[in-house]
Amino acid sequence: MEERNTKHVLMIPYPSQGHLNPMLQFSKRLSTKGVKVTMITTIFISKIMHLQSLSLPSSLQFDFISDGYDQGGFAQVGNISTYLSQMKTIGSENLKELIQKYNSSNHPIDCVVYDPMIQWVLDVTKEFDLLGAAFFTQKCSVNYMYYHVYHGLLKLPITSLPISIEGLPLLELKDTPSFVNDPGFYPAYYEMVMNQFSNIHKADIVLVNSFYKLEDQVVDSMSKLCPILTIGPTVPSFYLDKGVPNDKDNDLSLFQLDSSAINWLKSKPAGSVTYVSFGSMVCFSMEQMKEIALGLLGSGSNFLWVIPTMENKNIPKELVEEISSSGKGLVVNWIQQLEVLSNKAIGCFFTHCGWNSTLEALCLGVPMIAIPQWTDQPLNAKFVEDVWKVGIRVIVNENGIVTREEIKSCIRKVLENDVGSEMRINAKKWRELAIEAISHGGTSDNNINDFLNKLKRS
Repeated sequence: MEERNTKHVLMIPYPSQGHLNPMLQFSKRLSTKGVKVTMITTIFISKIMHLQSLSLPSSLQFDFISDGYDQGGFAQVGNISTYLSQMKTIGSENLKELIQKYNSSNHPIDCVVYDPMIQWVLDVTKEFDLLGAAFFTQKCSVNYMYYHVYHGLLKLPITSLPISIEGLPLLELKDTPSFVNDPGFYPAYYEMVMNQFSNIHKADIVLVNSFYKLEDQVVDSMSKLCPILTIGPTVPSFYLDKGVPNDKDNDLSLFQLDSSAINWLKSKPAGSVTYVSFGSMVCFSMEQMKEIALGLLGSGSNFLWVIPTMENKNIPKELVEEISSSGKGLVVNWIQQLEVLSNKAIGCFFTHCGWNSTLEALCLGVPMIAIPQWTDQPLNAKFVEDVWKVGIRVIVNENGIVTREEIKSCIRKVLENDVGSEMRINAKKWRELAIEAISHGGTSDNNINDFLNKLKRS
């Protein structure tokens, strides 16, 4: 039976896969330190994330609220402004009822940890006079740039290059998040990422999914403006310090998994496979998909390519057949990425540089080929290539296409020559530092304890 003084934290992520898993991993960490955690997600997400298959600590549970679109979530409306507005209206009322329910039980709420993408959660939290902790799932550097834009410290449009901000490397326009280099590109998303900072000054704690040595200069600079605690990497403990029992996978997959990849990898030599995945949201043109396919085939290396169902229409059927018959390639719909990245056959990761994928590659010591598309990805790619020196970024031609020749060249550099060897040495170093950060007495572990001490004083 739980002690009456057990602290109870509500964890409220933005309802998409890239935001759900980091919060779930942080929740598992808290559960090992004697905290009761209730993770809140939408009714629609609850229908598709296979909760019954999750292996969770007894002190970690799920509960649900409506976003107003219980049958299809965001896809039901397809418009981000409409979705966020409805989610705020319906979700805030549902959240109030949920907090009232728990506060009248034996497990009242002590703190609400929320994703700043849904910044209205903090306003609800403060109505109940509770501790509110913002949890940024993106890295410090990206949040730091957005903070500068929101507060007018970096004026848009950018007219003077290179961009110089304390704590960051000198940046060209191509290195900046898409909402910084082109705020008119997707106005609704620009507004969403900027609104993260509309009430951040009311948050009692600011948490970031990164670790200190990975972004030490940025953390030091950002802390002068907005005190933060780095508590990452939020990667399953099995691949790091093994401090959380039965924590091997990112449990919340909103896609059907394909198990054929692991058996295929077993037949390949160590370090010989290029793993190719561009996340769940990137959708390339038919021309770009063709160039990627021909570049992979032309490289002569083995490759495992994840193409989610929504992208199947953008690759010619005959190319998929050629890949299958080549004996070199395998195309799958969705896989357990960590299990693949940790396989000895993997030699490099061809990635869009979403933060979760980038962090997983760093934690598993895998060099990267970066093909960033939007949001935080260009800045992540800048750090991969020039700061952490664990990868290279593809060069885009004058028509906005990465050619097959460029793809072949990048793969060969990473897999075959001395540049790739240096990347592997650096990647191993960052893996060791990630393990150090999250292990007992590491910077992230100490920051999590600092967070817990703030709960105890509340």
